[in-house]
Amino acid sequence: MDAAVAVPARAARPTSPSRPPKTIRSTKPRGLDEDTAAPPAFPKGKASSSSAAAAPAAALLLHHHHADVPMDASVWAGLPDDLLLEVLARVPPFLLFRLRPVSRRWEAILRDPAFLAAHAAVPSHGPCLLTFSRGGGGGAHSPPHCSVLSIPLHARYKLPFGFLPPWDLWLVGSSGGLVCFSGFDGTTFRTVVCNPLTQAWRLLPDMHYNQQRQLVLTVDKSRRSFKVIAASDVYGDKALPTEVYDSNENKWSVHQMMPAANLCSSKMAFCDSRLYLETLSPLGLMMYRVDAGRWEHIPAKFPRSLLDGYLVAGARTRLFLVGRIGLYSTLQSMRIWELDHGRTVWVEISRMPPRYFRALLRLSAERFECFGQDNLICFTSWNQGKGLLYDVDKKSWSWIAGCASQLCNSQVCFYEPRFDTSIY
Repeated sequence: MDAAVAVPARAARPTSPSRPPKTIRSTKPRGLDEDTAAPPAFPKGKASSSSAAAAPAAALLLHHHHADVPMDASVWAGLPDDLLLEVLARVPPFLLFRLRPVSRRWEAILRDPAFLAAHAAVPSHGPCLLTFSRGGGGGAHSPPHCSVLSIPLHARYKLPFGFLPPWDLWLVGSSGGLVCFSGFDGTTFRTVVCNPLTQAWRLLPDMHYNQQRQLVLTVDKSRRSFKVIAASDVYGDKALPTEVYDSNENKWSVHQMMPAANLCSSKMAFCDSRLYLETLSPLGLMMYRVDAGRWEHIPAKFPRSLLDGYLVAGARTRLFLVGRIGLYSTLQSMRIWELDHGRTVWVEISRMPPRYFRALLRLSAERFECFGQDNLICFTSWNQGKGLLYDVDKKSWSWIAGCASQLCNSQVCFYEPRFDTSIY
């Protein structure tokens, strides 16, 4: 199994000397690669092929937590269809790939609207980190490599990405189970939105000013739609206006040009139907209201001695600023501020403990990246093979082993795996 979230080791369970150890074999299911042990084989029974296949589903669900619990195939074979759908809806999305090759019946179940509705009604699987690597050493047109680190399951899964066109793509971001990429098909700038689990994808039409742009993806589940926002950019000596793509209309609309002359290099943050960017001229933030299609200036001054900063979107209306502060290398520290929308000031809410700061950034000038989702903030550095996760609500820090850094054409973002999110 690939390295995953670091957790304290548990004491080994006592086993009987008379009981021979179970044979463990490594499996490679079709469509999804997972380096893990396979569950014990089930005894043969007289169950029908359409209902007896529920046993593998239960085995997969329990394997990560109770690998030695005996499973009775006859019990699972007798489940009615409505209860079976409820069970499947609670199976981790990555493991559902194992069930598709079982039979045509199972393939139909996983595409049935009743299953998708049950899957949409259960809570989210939990935070995951998606790592996208371009090319994989096989040239610019070789298939990209994508893997997902499931924090709740402490396991990494490889997602097949050969269904996308062999273009030179970069990861833009993820929202509501969809993932956005942009890149070039030769000399033409392209934008693609897909669901990695269902392998459904959509090529967006060209923008009115079809140049390489900063993009943000946002999914509106209530309207069953998504939008892609292309912020104002400068291409050569020409300023480009803001453009917004609406999946319901399948077209880009041109909006107001952002009235700012000097943008900071930090990433954009989108929360509460608003897009935020740091600016030096005018000093503070520029906020784009998607519903109104206009830009507004927020005069929130940066903290003093801020060396580098990233805007990170939290849950609902929460907006965070993450960055290093200090004048000298020995006095640097990583801090997190939250925007007080009423007073338009940044309020410090946390500091990274020195031991984590020294482990994350061994050199004072070393670069780092950070991104967030639902009050979780993840830090990665360019020379580390692990990430650092901060939970704003619990005020807790923890290492994430196996979280790829920004080296070797790899990019990382939070990802919510959802089977029920379509390309509308």
